Amino acid sequence: MVAKLSAGTFYGQTPRRCAAAGFTFAETVYTPQSQLHLPLHSHENAFLYLMIEGVCEEAYGRKTRLVRPSALVFHPAGEPHANRWHDGGGRVFHIDISQTRAEAIRAYAPIQNSPAEFQSGVAPWLADRLYREYQRLENASLLAMEGLALEILAETSRNRVPSSERKPPRWLHRARELLHARFTENFSLGEIGSEVGVHRVHVARVFRRHFGCTLGDYLRKLRIESACRQLATSDLPLIEIALSAGFADQSHFTKTFRRLRQMTPGAFRQNFRSR
Repeated sequence: MVAKLSAGTFYGQTPRRCAAAGFTFAETVYTPQSQLHLPLHSHENAFLYLMIEGVCEEAYGRKTRLVRPSALVFHPAGEPHANRWHDGGGRVFHIDISQTRAEAIRAYAPIQNSPAEFQSGVAPWLADRLYREYQRLENASLLAMEGLALEILAETSRNRVPSSERKPPRWLHRARELLHARFTENFSLGEIGSEVGVHRVHVARVFRRHFGCTLGDYLRKLRIESACRQLATSDLPLIEIALSAGFADQSHFTKTFRRLRQMTPGAFRQNFRSR
């Protein structure tokens, strides 16, 4: 028997949610206490989720995928899937689409109707903007969030192409794994090319095409994600967090953090602890 979750509900811990015009937005945390192995289940509504922290293995139909930070995933209503979190859990941002709103949208535009993952391009970028709006939640936020949710649906539907066209080459997976394994180190594009056996210019071009950013930008995102985990779970001084995440000094760390997260590391720590 496949469990079916009601509209706007998810496994894990969801301390806060908000709704606007047929969309429900919720940040959900998965920990050993809340369950890391999610059984086969489905959802009453279609939904998207943006991976904020952690790595999750997802099984759907006869396929599996490994979802990493910054990826955006779509599941249609009633589609069975199961999840297994790695390394102690993680955090995702959900966008639940009510059936009424989905039908209204379909009257004038298509909506993605099969499971999909978007690792690059405009859709994950829009989802990140939506998540930041959700974090600050002020007077005009719900209006902005509704607009961004509609833009995301438009992008995910517009970019429906055969999976063979989206599938990255094997060496690109190796390059990405290398970044995840050694993000605290300083190494050149030429070294990455040598590791995967591809010319550095081709590595840079194909990486940007598939992931929507340069290798340098991707590396900075990994470092900031590592810093965020430490800010949320420890009282280490900022300089120690900066150095352990791969930054040369605290000034560079703070500047990069502010650019990517729209706040200082100290503000992030205070905001996280106040939840």
